[in-house]
Amino acid sequence: VQLAESGGGLVQPGGSLRLSCVTSGSIFSANVMAWYRQAPGKERELVAQITSDGNTNYSDSAKGRFAISRDNAKATVYLQMDRLKPEDTAVYYCKMHEYWPSNRESFDYWGQGTQVTDSS
Repeated sequence: VQLAESGGGLVQPGGSLRLSCVTSGSIFSANVMAWYRQAPGKERELVAQITSDGNTNYSDSAKGRFAISRDNAKATVYLQMDRLKPEDTAVYYCKMHEYWPSNRESFDYWGQGTQVTDSS
């Protein structure tokens, strides 16, 4: 299983970015996908999550500004980030949660991350 994030970069406060995470090697449509972020000196935190049915949930800091979506045909998950703030500066990671009901095993896979930096 491989996950590859892209779309990070330098952005001014109030700007927008769209992150993408292309996956391979798994049944993408069946998996829960999520975006996490880790700022310097802080723990990794959940930003947004989307289930196989398209249900979403967001951290308080992301609500109203970020939107997670998925394209099962492209095995890709997106994070649209609007009205960015300096405190959004972090490395953003994509995570795939894979669950096999036949043996009740689950696995988490992570991408390498993409840097989002406030330019102010």
